[in-house]
Amino acid sequence: MNILYVDDEPDIREIAEMALELDPQFHVRTAASGSAALALIEDWMPDVALLDVMMPEMDGPTLLTHLRQDARFANLPVIFVTARAQRSELQNFSTMDAIGVIAKPFDPMTLSSKVRELIG
Repeated sequence: MNILYVDDEPDIREIAEMALELDPQFHVRTAASGSAALALIEDWMPDVALLDVMMPEMDGPTLLTHLRQDARFANLPVIFVTARAQRSELQNFSTMDAIGVIAKPFDPMTLSSKVRELIG
Protein backbone atom coordinates (compact mmCIF):
# COMPACT_ATOMS: atom_id res chain seq x y z
CA MET A 1 0.00 0.00 0.00
CA ASN A 2 1.43 3.36 -1.05
CA ILE A 3 1.18 6.09 1.58
CA LEU A 4 1.91 9.76 1.06
CA TYR A 5 2.79 11.70 4.23
CA VAL A 6 2.88 15.51 3.86
CA ASP A 7 4.26 17.69 6.65
CA ASP A 8 6.46 20.78 6.71
CA GLU A 9 8.36 19.59 9.80
CA PRO A 10 11.30 17.36 8.76
CA ASP A 11 11.54 15.58 12.14
CA ILE A 12 7.87 14.67 12.11
CA ARG A 13 8.10 13.45 8.49
CA GLU A 14 11.02 11.22 9.41
CA ILE A 15 9.30 9.77 12.49
CA ALA A 16 6.07 9.20 10.56
CA GLU A 17 7.90 7.49 7.71
CA MET A 18 9.76 5.15 10.08
CA ALA A 19 6.59 4.47 12.08
CA LEU A 20 4.46 3.70 9.03
CA GLU A 21 7.12 1.46 7.53
CA LEU A 22 6.94 -0.75 10.61
CA ASP A 23 4.07 -2.27 8.64
CA PRO A 24 5.81 -4.30 5.91
CA GLN A 25 2.91 -3.69 3.50
CA PHE A 26 3.27 0.10 3.67
CA HIS A 27 5.47 1.91 1.17
CA VAL A 28 5.88 5.53 2.24
CA ARG A 29 6.91 8.66 0.42
CA THR A 30 6.98 12.05 2.05
CA ALA A 31 6.64 15.63 0.92
CA ALA A 32 7.55 18.84 2.75
CA SER A 33 4.75 20.95 1.28
CA GLY A 34 1.49 20.83 -0.60
CA SER A 35 3.16 21.82 -3.86
CA ALA A 36 5.85 19.14 -3.39
CA ALA A 37 3.07 16.60 -2.77
CA LEU A 38 1.27 17.59 -5.97
CA ALA A 39 4.50 17.20 -7.93
CA LEU A 40 5.25 13.82 -6.33
CA ILE A 41 1.88 12.28 -7.11
CA GLU A 42 2.18 13.13 -10.79
CA ASP A 43 4.46 10.07 -11.10
CA TRP A 44 3.44 7.99 -8.07
CA MET A 45 -0.12 7.19 -7.05
CA PRO A 46 -0.69 6.81 -3.31
CA ASP A 47 -3.45 4.62 -1.90
CA VAL A 48 -3.91 7.02 1.02
CA ALA A 49 -2.56 10.46 1.91
CA LEU A 50 -1.84 11.84 5.37
CA LEU A 51 -1.86 15.63 5.31
CA ASP A 52 -0.64 17.99 8.00
CA VAL A 53 -3.36 20.57 8.55
CA MET A 54 -1.14 23.58 9.27
CA MET A 55 1.60 24.17 6.71
CA PRO A 56 2.88 27.41 5.16
CA GLU A 57 1.89 28.33 1.60
CA MET A 58 -0.62 25.46 1.14
CA ASP A 59 -2.23 23.90 4.20
CA GLY A 60 -3.73 20.41 4.31
CA PRO A 61 -7.34 21.46 3.59
CA THR A 62 -6.19 23.49 0.57
CA LEU A 63 -4.13 20.55 -0.68
CA LEU A 64 -7.19 18.33 -0.31
CA THR A 65 -9.20 20.80 -2.42
CA HIS A 66 -6.55 20.61 -5.15
CA LEU A 67 -6.60 16.82 -5.03
CA ARG A 68 -10.40 16.69 -5.33
CA GLN A 69 -10.30 18.94 -8.41
CA ASP A 70 -8.21 16.33 -10.26
CA ALA A 71 -10.24 13.31 -11.39
CA ARG A 72 -7.29 11.00 -10.72
CA PHE A 73 -7.36 11.87 -7.02
CA ALA A 74 -11.06 12.59 -6.52
CA ASN A 75 -11.51 9.42 -4.45
CA LEU A 76 -8.09 9.27 -2.77
CA PRO A 77 -8.61 8.56 0.94
CA VAL A 78 -7.17 11.43 2.98
CA ILE A 79 -6.39 11.56 6.69
CA PHE A 80 -5.60 14.87 8.35
CA VAL A 81 -2.80 14.99 10.91
CA THR A 82 -3.03 17.91 13.30
CA ALA A 83 -1.95 19.33 16.61
CA ARG A 84 -5.28 21.19 16.65
CA ALA A 85 -7.30 18.32 18.07
CA GLN A 86 -10.03 20.14 19.94
CA ARG A 87 -13.48 18.58 19.54
CA SER A 88 -14.89 21.48 17.48
CA GLU A 89 -11.87 21.45 15.16
CA LEU A 90 -12.09 17.68 14.71
CA GLN A 91 -15.75 18.04 13.72
CA ASN A 92 -14.80 20.74 11.22
CA PHE A 93 -12.10 18.53 9.66
CA SER A 94 -14.56 15.66 9.38
CA THR A 95 -16.73 17.78 7.08
CA MET A 96 -13.84 18.31 4.65
CA ASP A 97 -14.08 14.95 2.87
CA ALA A 98 -11.35 13.31 4.94
CA ILE A 99 -11.77 9.76 6.23
CA GLY A 100 -10.31 10.68 9.61
CA VAL A 101 -8.03 12.76 11.77
CA ILE A 102 -4.93 11.72 13.69
CA ALA A 103 -3.88 14.00 16.53
CA LYS A 104 -0.30 15.16 17.00
CA PRO A 105 1.74 14.16 18.74
CA PHE A 106 0.91 10.69 17.49
CA ASP A 107 2.26 7.47 18.97
CA PRO A 108 4.80 6.13 16.45
CA MET A 109 4.22 2.57 17.65
CA THR A 110 0.50 2.69 16.79
CA LEU A 111 0.48 5.03 13.78
CA SER A 112 0.36 2.28 11.15
CA SER A 113 -2.47 0.46 12.94
CA LYS A 114 -4.40 3.74 13.25
CA VAL A 115 -4.04 4.31 9.51
CA ARG A 116 -5.22 0.75 8.80
CA GLU A 117 -8.20 1.32 11.11
CA LEU A 118 -9.20 4.51 9.30
CA ILE A 119 -8.90 3.09 5.80
CA GLY A 120 -10.83 -0.02 6.77
